[in-house]
Formats: sequence, C-alpha cells, structure tokens
Amino acid sequence: QVQLVESGGGLVEPGGSLRLSCVVSGLPFNKYGMNWARQTPGSEREVVASISTSGQWINYADSVKGRFTASRDNAKNTLYLQMDNLKPEDTGVYYCKTQRDNYWGQGIQVTVSS
Repeated sequence: QVQLVESGGGLVEPGGSLRLSCVVSGLPFNKYGMNWARQTPGSEREVVASISTSGQWINYADSVKGRFTASRDNAKNTLYLQMDNLKPEDTGVYYCKTQRDNYWGQGIQVTVSS
C-alpha cells in the first residue's frame, strides 16, 4: 500500500519560514521523481517544485523561485520543501506527489497571515 504523508504545515507570519516533509512508503522512493503541488484559494492546483530521482535536477514555478527549496533524502524515503520569505498568496493546501503513477499525499494546510 502506497502512502505519502505530509507534515510541517501551519500558520506563519508574512516573511516567515516553514519546512514541509513528506514520508513515502510502499514504493521504491529512489525510482520516483517527485513534485510538490499546492491548491491556493481561487486558483487551480499548481506544481511548485519538481525534483529528479537523485535530487540533482530541481525545477520551480516562477511564483516560488528564489524562496522555496526542494530536496530529498532517499535513505529516509523523505521529500522536503523549505519555504522562506512566505507571502499571504502562498496560503493553501500543499501536496507531495509522484511524477508517475499519480500517487498523492493527503495534503497539509499552510496559512500565511499576520
């Protein structure tokens, strides 16, 4: 049974930071490219970061470039998203997902507000 479990979300003030984690089980994690996606109010779901199986290749959406950093630890079957200089428009539900076979986590809420 494949499971993707996100953690690390919450409420933060503008300019603050959060680190999301996604622990993956039930599949060979080091064989899957991974994405972080988000659903913000009034917008379609978007992929904010894509990371290759080794973590060598990472791409970011323009909206988060320079502020978010994706990484992975294949020994721990864990994906990370370091989010710095957060803005109110980053508020939404964040998901980790596989790049193939379409496995998704349950999502975790991030709220940026003063």
